[in-house]
Amino acid sequence: MIDLSAQRLAQAAGGHLLAGDPERAGPERAVIDSRAVEPGDLFVGLAGAAADGGRFAPAALEAGAWGAIVAREHAAAALDAVEGTVGHSACSDAAVIAVEQPLAALASLARAWRHELGAQVVGVTGSTGKTSTKDILAALLRPRVTTRASRENWNTEIGLPLTILETGRGTETLVLEMAMRGEGQIAELVGVADPNVGVIVNVGPVHLELLETVERVAQAKAELIRDLRSGAACVVPASEPLLERHLRTEELDTWTFGPGGDVHLLAFDPASGRAEIEARMETVELSLPYSEPYNLLNTLAAVAAARALEVPVGGPVDVHFSSLRGEVVELPGGVTVVNDCYNANPMSMRAALDHLEASAAERRIAVLGTMAELGPDSRSYHREIGSHAAHRGIDVLVPVGQGALAYTEGFDGETHPVATPEEARAVLEELARPGDRVLIKGSRSVGLEQVLA
Repeated sequence: MIDLSAQRLAQAAGGHLLAGDPERAGPERAVIDSRAVEPGDLFVGLAGAAADGGRFAPAALEAGAWGAIVAREHAAAALDAVEGTVGHSACSDAAVIAVEQPLAALASLARAWRHELGAQVVGVTGSTGKTSTKDILAALLRPRVTTRASRENWNTEIGLPLTILETGRGTETLVLEMAMRGEGQIAELVGVADPNVGVIVNVGPVHLELLETVERVAQAKAELIRDLRSGAACVVPASEPLLERHLRTEELDTWTFGPGGDVHLLAFDPASGRAEIEARMETVELSLPYSEPYNLLNTLAAVAAARALEVPVGGPVDVHFSSLRGEVVELPGGVTVVNDCYNANPMSMRAALDHLEASAAERRIAVLGTMAELGPDSRSYHREIGSHAAHRGIDVLVPVGQGALAYTEGFDGETHPVATPEEARAVLEELARPGDRVLIKGSRSVGLEQVLA
């Protein structure tokens, strides 16, 4: 519950309370979809590409919303909805808060509530693996401190504030994922979250359509380091040259992870999942339910963040990864599918193919969709991944979509190009045999989840 009075909430959002009791206790949470409103919710009417959410404030209020934050041009309609139902509706005592920009108001309210909570905040970003790292860190923290983490892909200028605003008092640690496509976006999220610890999992060739070079990707990610308050901690990969010039080692407690870093892997037994990790001269022992090399590296980043918070870690890691990220599905007939189709870029694609090669299987089949937002060099990146698949001994390649055809230029094995995920499903039904292991991976825009629909 956001237990601020209506008047304080309006002030925190930078708006004016036009209706409602100024001393009324605050809402349960904030929502932006009027169809999802439940009694006690605060509806925020954001302007979207297809529709202006402020137009739906009356419907949200009539559904029992605690109140609504709307742009000034929608305030009159919201007031009419309240005043027209006095005495016979849950809407009759609702708050109406008028603001100049609802999105800015959402950020301002979330920023204020973050400081009201008094929780320690971790911000996690990276070119790949940030969601899994967020999930692992939350799993490390939960047995020891009351923890909340971003749901699924709630990692944008909308999702991050909504995560904060559904967090109740008593939360000790808040783990927030931070996404970006261009410059200034991480800075915007840092301005809302004010992290105690900032984690950059890695830097690689993503969002090149906008940023053009990996160096500019690094600079955009490093806004997290630049904007951390003095005395905060940052967690970065060891020996990452793209981040070196952005470090603030005299002002921040800088933790490095990976080979040669402050936090590194001493030993790992894939059979038992037992991992022995050194974290600044301290030995940490974990029992992990996964063995992928990239998730082991993500674990090191998570351990570094936990120790930067001075939270001890150890024992079994009960992690529930967000959907479509490395989910292992056993199909009838003895076929194993790794459903990793949430997103893809050259870094994550290579890592997934490496793990496919290392997995026991009669044959290894890769169903690969296009990697989006790679700019003018997109074809060469796809060709390189095809070559990487060939070098990793992948037996069958199923490229999905026109852009994915470039995979075949670097792959000299068996290929079955298709146009759609539905066609890939049909091909897979014909191809797959008992003992096969199938990787499904591509950018979110390809919709490869339909392969298993």
